[in-house]
Order: sequence, then structure tokens, then C-alpha cells
Amino acid sequence: MSGHLIGGGWDPQWRDAVWGPFVADARDAAGGAVPRIACAVFDEGDGSEQFRRWADVLTATADCTPVPVLFTDVVPEEALRTVEAADALLVCGGLTPAYAAALAPVADRLRVFLGTHPYAGFSAGAAIAAGRAVVGGWVLDGRPVCPEDAGEDLDELSVVDGLGLLGPAVDVHAAQWGTLGRLVAAAAAGLVGSGVAIDENTALRPDGTVVGAGRVTLVRSDESGEVSGLVSVAAFMAGQIMPGIDRG
Repeated sequence: MSGHLIGGGWDPQWRDAVWGPFVADARDAAGGAVPRIACAVFDEGDGSEQFRRWADVLTATADCTPVPVLFTDVVPEEALRTVEAADALLVCGGLTPAYAAALAPVADRLRVFLGTHPYAGFSAGAAIAAGRAVVGGWVLDGRPVCPEDAGEDLDELSVVDGLGLLGPAVDVHAAQWGTLGRLVAAAAAGLVGSGVAIDENTALRPDGTVVGAGRVTLVRSDESGEVSGLVSVAAFMAGQIMPGIDRG
């Protein structure tokens, strides 16, 4: 397991539980100093304003220095250098297909940095951490698999290249948006081998521990390797440890 995967949500009651472990890891990476945390935000015109949302959460959690890393369709060299000068990387939320399209081409370089620095993904940032990322869509073969509003501006269920930080796919806002059905459908159709669906105000830590308000649901396809439509589903709550899942 690689990275702190956060399913979205802004409830301050769960802030320390969800964000605290990541900021603590960032401080460790900084050798005990105040960590600089690069916050990667896909800029749809209000990137600076959106950055402040995550910066405020991080600084309210613990002493740290959030650094904006704004990008659009192509991640500029300057943005990558900003990441590499930081102590940790947070990939923020927004339109998941846009995050994947921009960041997947620089995944190799990011993985080098993340080999020695902590990662957190919030919503879209959690989804694209996977090697094969579920980025949206609400129908598969003409049948609905989740609410249309959760489609991320896509109709057909879409799985694309992600950052390759872990093997299983990730879906987010699971209980709140009804996206568990999308992940189950992806696994049943053989589009992904396994995946985790994370509720809001809930995180999956690198060691597999669940923290926060809700559940992380593990979905596995038929272990025979055949596309049988059979999946297994197991839910884990705060304090429970999910069985080991291979990195990407």
C-alpha cells in the first residue's frame, strides 16, 4: 500500500484523524522541521482559491507550509521542480479525468520523488493513485452502475492509466455518492482486478489502517482470473487493518 488515500469530505470533526497521519509523515520526511507540502491542484480558473481550501485544512491539522502547484492539461517543468523541492505531495480534488490526463504522463518522475517522500490523495488524488484508475462514468454496457451525478462528466465507466502507486483501483465518496456500485461493476467486468471504495471523511493509511468516520470497502474479482462476474466485498471501519494489497 502506498500513500494516504482520502475519500473526500470536509467535516472538521474528523480532520485530525484523516489528515494527521499524513502531516506527521511529512514532518518525518523533513527531519522533524516544519514540512513543505506541495499541493497539486488542477486549475479550472480558480486554482488559487481551491488551493486555499486544502492549505487551511493542512495548517489547522499541524504546523506545515502548504505550497501551491497549479497546472492545467500539461504539467509544466516548474511545477515538477516545486514538487521535488517539497517534503511531501498532496494531489487534491476536482475533475478526476482531468487530473489523470495531466499527471499520468509525468507519473514516472513523480514515483521517483515518492519513493522517499509521503503522498496523500484527496478524492480525485486518491482515485488516480492507482495503476489503473477508475476516473468516472455511470453506465457500463448501457446499464447504470452508480448515480449519473457521480459520472465526472463521463457516461461510460472509464478506467485509465494512473500514477501507479498501488495495484488496486480506488473509488471515492463511496457512501455519499453511491460509487461502490461502479467499482463492483468494474471488477465484475474485469476492468480492474481489485479496488477500494472510500467514504468521505475517511482515509486508508499506507499500512492498511482505516481512519475516520466511515468505511473502506475492499472489492476483489474472481481469483481464477476469469471474467465470471463474481466479486467479493468486505468492509473495514476505523481502527481495522485491510489485508495487504500489492503496490502498482
